[in-house]
Amino acid sequence: MNREIVPATELKGTITPPPDKSISHRSVMFASLHEGVSTIKNFSAAADPHSTISCFRSLGVEIEEQGSTITVHGVGRDGLEEPEEDLDCGNSGTTMRLLSGIVAGAGISCTLVGDESLSARTMRRIIDPLEKMGAEFEARQGDYAPLKITRPGSLIPLRFDLPIPSAQLKSCVLLAGLFGNVPTRVIETVQSRDHTERLLKLGIQSDGNTRIISSSREDDILEQSYNIPGDFSAAAFWLAAGAIHGNAEIHLPDTGMNPTRTAFLDILQEMGANLTIGEQRQEGAEPVADITISTSKLKPIDITPERVPNCIDELPILAVTMLFADGVSRISGAEELRHKETDRLMAVAEMLEKAGAEFTEYKDGLEIHGNPDFIPEPATYNSYHDHRIAMSAGVLSLLADGTSSVKGAVCTAISYPSFWDDLQLLTN
Repeated sequence: MNREIVPATELKGTITPPPDKSISHRSVMFASLHEGVSTIKNFSAAADPHSTISCFRSLGVEIEEQGSTITVHGVGRDGLEEPEEDLDCGNSGTTMRLLSGIVAGAGISCTLVGDESLSARTMRRIIDPLEKMGAEFEARQGDYAPLKITRPGSLIPLRFDLPIPSAQLKSCVLLAGLFGNVPTRVIETVQSRDHTERLLKLGIQSDGNTRIISSSREDDILEQSYNIPGDFSAAAFWLAAGAIHGNAEIHLPDTGMNPTRTAFLDILQEMGANLTIGEQRQEGAEPVADITISTSKLKPIDITPERVPNCIDELPILAVTMLFADGVSRISGAEELRHKETDRLMAVAEMLEKAGAEFTEYKDGLEIHGNPDFIPEPATYNSYHDHRIAMSAGVLSLLADGTSSVKGAVCTAISYPSFWDDLQLLTN
């Protein structure tokens, strides 16, 4: 499906961001491992977390859905059943990577499969530590799904230094560790998203920039009953749109403000964005606030490698934002973007080229020559079936001097099913 976007004369209104996808995944996983019933409100309608629900149902967990409320009848960490068929993770890397840790830890023999996009993403980073913990893998070409997982012996505890800042890799190892009598420890020197540690209240030792997170059978798996906050990564598209558009004021209530997720907000503030943060509060283990963004005069910025992990999902829309800053901006140390749903650096570079921007693509980033008066050329953008590329192209198209279109626009349903409706709401 192609989506046509007409330039907007103004962007004004209130958008409640969709429920946080990362927390939605984890809430179902952890509620399934809890011995008892959890009621999760404001659960994501996106496709990826529902792949997680489907997989846990196949593992013998009763999960009821009523609107956006999910009731999970947890079976405990020893109550999962071997599935009768493959566990289909759909397009969800979070499902495949975190679930691999759980089934390996539990000693469940099963095969994890995914769609064409997920099956093209390497799983080597999770295979290596899980094999050290005693799991056995059969993977296509040794790296790719389908993943057949068994663990014939007892779980081997692991002390694991994260080779890259990755919440999925960190969580995979920690979730396997929940099934061990001796603690497994993950050491990170650059902090990545901490939803897993927060929701499970895992033990953490800090020594300067080093964090040591541990997990074992000694950790109680707590009931997961709470309201899931709005997804900051989804709100980021409207923060960018409000900042770069010449006539904008957008309100974003109930937005998740986890400090390991909001680097993009800090970056916008450094660029001089006109935004306010109000009514800060706590929702379960997560901070929440209301944000307002309006038309801004933006300064250029350099995003160095140490900042990348906590804004990795927002880098495509950050590149769009940089187009309207007054000067040259840079992103470096972001080669991980080439291993997402698509090669996002390539896809962003193609988008910028079609818009008529002045930029240079590097192996690990971009240099973008911004101009507050930049007017994108109308274009047909290829989403490459990547939801973040499609949404970034949609925001960019709002400032063009003619109608643009996004190919494969339906892929936004992976993380933000109502994105195009919300875009239309702001332009009416």
